Amino acid sequence: MRTIRLRRVVVTGIGVVSPNAIGKVAYGEANRHGRSGIKSILEFDTAHLKSKVAGLVRGLDLSEVMEKRHLRAVSRTAPLAIIAAREALCEAGLDPANLDLPTRRDIGVILGTGGGGIAHVEELYEDYFSGKMARASALAVPAGTPGNIASELSISLGLRGPSHVISTGCTSSSDAVGYAFRRIRYGESPLVLAGGSDAPIAPGIMKGFDLMGITSHKWNAEPERASRPFAKDRDGFVLSEGSWMFVLEDYEHAQNRGAPILGEVLGYASTCDAWHRVSMSPDLEEPVRAIQLALSDAGLRPEDMGYVNLHGTATPLNDRVEITVMQRVFGDKVAKVPMSSTKSLIGHPQGACGAAGMAATWLGLAQGFLPPTLNLDETDPGCELDLIPHQARVTPAETALCNCMGFGSKNSALVISKAGFLNRAGLAGES
Repeated sequence: MRTIRLRRVVVTGIGVVSPNAIGKVAYGEANRHGRSGIKSILEFDTAHLKSKVAGLVRGLDLSEVMEKRHLRAVSRTAPLAIIAAREALCEAGLDPANLDLPTRRDIGVILGTGGGGIAHVEELYEDYFSGKMARASALAVPAGTPGNIASELSISLGLRGPSHVISTGCTSSSDAVGYAFRRIRYGESPLVLAGGSDAPIAPGIMKGFDLMGITSHKWNAEPERASRPFAKDRDGFVLSEGSWMFVLEDYEHAQNRGAPILGEVLGYASTCDAWHRVSMSPDLEEPVRAIQLALSDAGLRPEDMGYVNLHGTATPLNDRVEITVMQRVFGDKVAKVPMSSTKSLIGHPQGACGAAGMAATWLGLAQGFLPPTLNLDETDPGCELDLIPHQARVTPAETALCNCMGFGSKNSALVISKAGFLNRAGLAGES
């Protein structure tokens, strides 16, 4: 029987395009200082919408990434992903312009996205029904196909490894990082570019969420106060966009080429309630089990976690469910573990949300702080979690649990750490 040696999986590059900051360094600072990225929507008429705010990325010239003729043929999700991916690769010492052929063949792409090109498809339908079909492109079909967003990354950056899209709703980018983690761990790839990108802010999509009654509308006049996870007066999530990408790498491979090590992935697991299209099973067995499996995969216990990055959407049901899940996982120690929701800062970027939380967590752990939960003026009754209200907290924490729960009864959890944790803890043995 062949013995498989498990590799350690480290992060050597982080790239960010977020509503509250462009670039990794700026994102870390925005989170440290509690800067919101929620804004009033000016890009289209919102008269027919209840929710008139979103987590919007502004100040980018996408033509610097793609020629305008190409931008017209792809969804916004693609250039946002390319910008974040370039930053991650360059930080890892892998400038796409200077890679040799063997390295290009080594680097795979695993992108998580929930909506893919859905906003672009909505634009195409508008052209069709308004009699503007002369504007139609022969590339309309691939532009609206989620799998082609990974292809756009591979083509733009010249990466010839596997090029895959994971689309599992809100857990998409968590699963993408999890799949990349396993691919490297079992020696299938030395390097994977993984993370999430979504750009779902469009009139029809927002109307659909309006009709479901799950988006915030009571704070339209004060956009930065609209995303209120776990607050008593929350009224729904704020739709968002952005991209958060990572270079994941075999630890020995990174060491051999002198790459910076920014953090580590220790464990991953996913489960499905098999219950409902948009709600979670009331027994909560599967989200709890996903976390327990991820901890077991990492060889750690709940009490080893220094921080939890919560899914924290700000919908009444999801927040209450996650509170109970944390109580079951951490038991009587639940109030002693600091936790927060990145969505209070940036809104809910759908399938990219897990990657947004991981980026916030890795940057915070590296710099010695935990990001806050904004707008937590009064916590939901019965919530005994330490939710780091309003302001970031200085911390010596080294480990974190990143939790995601999504439509289709899906649950995903990752256990991550700051650089060098396993060495300091004496847990860096090989299997």
